[in-house]
Amino acid sequence: MTKSKIKSIPQQPKRASQVSSVKSKRKFQPIRLLLVWLVLVSAALGLTVRLFYLQILNPTIVNEQAPAFKGKTLKQIANDQQHTLLRFYNPRRQIVDRQQNVLATDRITYDLYAHPSLFTVYSKDISPEQVAQEIAPILPNYTTEKLVQIFNQRKTGIKLASDLPESVKEKISKLKIDGLDLQKRYSRFYPYEEMVAEVVGYMNRDRLPLPQAGIEYTQQQLLQRPEITKSVKRSFIGDRSIFYVGDLNPQEELLKFDDLRLQLTLDLKIQQAARNALKQQMLKYKAKRGTVIVMDVRDGAIAALVSEPTYNPNLYYEYNVELFKNWAITDLYEPGSTFKPINVAIALDAGVITPNDTFKDTGKIKVDGWVIRNHDYEDDGARGILTIPQILQHSSNVGMIQMMNRLNREDYYHHLLALGIEDKLALDIPGYTPGHLKNQIEFKVKAIEAATTSFGQGFSLTPLKLIQLHCAIANGGNLVTPHFVRGLSDVKGYLHWQPTYPSQQVFKPETTKAVLAMMESVVREKEGSGYVASLPGYRIAGKTGTAQKAVNEGGYDKKAKITSFVAMFPVEAPRYAILAVVDEPKGAYTFGSTVAAPIVKSVMEAIIAIEGIPPAQ
Repeated sequence: MTKSKIKSIPQQPKRASQVSSVKSKRKFQPIRLLLVWLVLVSAALGLTVRLFYLQILNPTIVNEQAPAFKGKTLKQIANDQQHTLLRFYNPRRQIVDRQQNVLATDRITYDLYAHPSLFTVYSKDISPEQVAQEIAPILPNYTTEKLVQIFNQRKTGIKLASDLPESVKEKISKLKIDGLDLQKRYSRFYPYEEMVAEVVGYMNRDRLPLPQAGIEYTQQQLLQRPEITKSVKRSFIGDRSIFYVGDLNPQEELLKFDDLRLQLTLDLKIQQAARNALKQQMLKYKAKRGTVIVMDVRDGAIAALVSEPTYNPNLYYEYNVELFKNWAITDLYEPGSTFKPINVAIALDAGVITPNDTFKDTGKIKVDGWVIRNHDYEDDGARGILTIPQILQHSSNVGMIQMMNRLNREDYYHHLLALGIEDKLALDIPGYTPGHLKNQIEFKVKAIEAATTSFGQGFSLTPLKLIQLHCAIANGGNLVTPHFVRGLSDVKGYLHWQPTYPSQQVFKPETTKAVLAMMESVVREKEGSGYVASLPGYRIAGKTGTAQKAVNEGGYDKKAKITSFVAMFPVEAPRYAILAVVDEPKGAYTFGSTVAAPIVKSVMEAIIAIEGIPPAQ
């Protein structure tokens, strides 16, 4: 086989177009790189602008898928995550009486929970029976058997007690029993229990306690101190928050607060004396309820207000809700003869009588077909000619009717309105009920309406309104505003804030001076119905009242009565008005003079001893 001769093919020379294409590609490579870089830079710039927009311009979240953050900016969300607000416990202000006795305060208490499934001591199991034996002597109202029964019902989350004091907490803690959980909280405490309940009121026992009655309720803004808060940084380790409290400024007085307390006009000693005297008479006469009010005639400051029955605000949940109502300011009643001095003042002011006038007491009188008798008509009959002081001394209904008949009935009605009987009183505890008068036209047309009003029946008011009117008799005719709040004071008793209370002139000073002298004769003279309240060496003005109780169907319950007595002393420089009202006392001799007057006398004796009031010169 012969080798074929391989011929080499000579390379063709490149065409001019190919050479031009290569040169062109090489020329555009830098431009492409530049374009890529421009794209990258633009993307980076766009990302930077976007981040700037998100983090600096801080848009608001509107995404419906993020409801927890909706309406917040990203900056706010980040700040919420990186910071938290510490709220420092700021106790509610104390309530004190005018002598700085603490009537209400905050204290630390403990709730006790049991978890039987976790009962151990030093990691060793302990039976529910053993735990019951250990804690039964410590807890009130529990026996070992009762605790064992409770532990067998549930394995965890059993609430055994609330409001345990520190002393009980220490005893339980010393047992070292795991499964007994003591939870600390702050609760309101009333050291004197029921003594001032009707005025101070109470706070409920919820986790977020709220005021429910009395001063606690109406004076919430004064009692609640401003909240103390501080923002601190935090981070997270897993689900656990880590707080950086190092940025708290040591110079900041975060845990300090003002020492102001709400001071009342109440005097605890007078309050105690009034309650003890009232309880004694109510027990003696098996009465349904009663109240005593002591008021400073000069400015309306209430030194004592008690009503029975009452409740212990520390254990409010154990009582019927009806007891939370302070009937001395909420319930209306017909005042009876204790209103007669007010009517005398109206007649004197109107100029239809003079202090020296006399009236013929016939013992009974007929008005619009109704026969009205004196309360003692069956025993004493007609008394004949009586002076106005004697009308008050004997509590003559006939004499009062004749006296008030001299006054035009329409004018009489307007005088009653001017005394504010139907007005709402701006009292600093809740529940005041305005009084009730008959319809003006009915009062004007029917003589019987004016006749019954003259001796204190046919209309109604609260005990508080009655004593307010008698304060006007004692202080020269000035209708002062009854009140309990004296102001915000420090621990030394210095007042930093004090409210002002309006007053109104309703009687002429000369009128009240004359009426006060007449009322003094009711207590001073042996034949006076208030003689039982007299105190040797002291000048006392007063008036008894014994009224039949009105019934819902109309008319009066002959078997039920309300007895009362009001006094002002010392007459030479009046300071206090005292009213006692006892509802439905039982017995044959239940009158204002026998039931209510001894209460007022006891209170006056206590005030004289407490304040060192000297006898009249």
